[in-house]
Amino acid sequence: MNVKKIGLVLAGNTLYALAVSLFILPDGLITGGTTGLALVAFHRFGVPVAVFVGVFNILMFLAGAFVLGKTFALTTLISTFYYPLILGVLEKVFCRTVMTQDRMLATVFAGLLLGAGLGLVIRVGASTGGMDIPPLILNKKWKFSVSMTMSVFDGLILLCQMIFSNKEQILYGILLVLLYTGVLDKMLLIGRNQMQVKIMSEKYEEINLSIQSRMDRGTTLLCAEGGHLRKPSYTILTVVSGRQLSRLSDMVMGIDPDAFMIVNQVNEVRGRGFTLHKEYR
Repeated sequence: MNVKKIGLVLAGNTLYALAVSLFILPDGLITGGTTGLALVAFHRFGVPVAVFVGVFNILMFLAGAFVLGKTFALTTLISTFYYPLILGVLEKVFCRTVMTQDRMLATVFAGLLLGAGLGLVIRVGASTGGMDIPPLILNKKWKFSVSMTMSVFDGLILLCQMIFSNKEQILYGILLVLLYTGVLDKMLLIGRNQMQVKIMSEKYEEINLSIQSRMDRGTTLLCAEGGHLRKPSYTILTVVSGRQLSRLSDMVMGIDPDAFMIVNQVNEVRGRGFTLHKEYR
């Protein structure tokens, strides 16, 4: 893991800790994951949240390293020890800070910070440790679905918090989980959405060369045949960013106003020119 990835893991865990220290604890919110278990321990037995998180993360780290191997251990090592440390520091710094007394506003901002923090960590292929680990162990041992078991665990943790929460808190807790899950999904797709374009035109040769020379994008020619006239031709397939789409459309229409274009948004593109460096030959 290089310096940039380490920095993103630290930043992600810091955002996660900010959500807990600024909104979840002061406003009495409940949530899933390790933090949710820590809230149960705090309200039931008086165990400080940072202390519980630290001990629990270490236990889960050891279990994950034993079952899942050394590679997994290295990717979770930073989160396992850094998150409880920074959480303890931020709890002391913001112990008298009340950002808002509006629980809905606190839920929204906590969800945004939690989702952003988790997204940064997961985008670099690392793990936040804690309650991320049991689903991975179950998946390896008995092939249980990771997403399903994570949802089950989060649901059980929310139910456990009913011992000190009222109905309204439970509803806010469910909303919080839905919010940070949605933000997490968006974070994982940032910068990866691209536009797939298929172009059908009698001037496919000119358009094909123009895309390569004027837009510096690769193309693929697909054999095609008109459904009505049964005339053989080629369909041009290319992938561009959203910003380049308007330019591509203007260029194609300028070459052939009768060209037929199909545009689809794709969530991720991997390979030369996108996740790999371009090579010019």
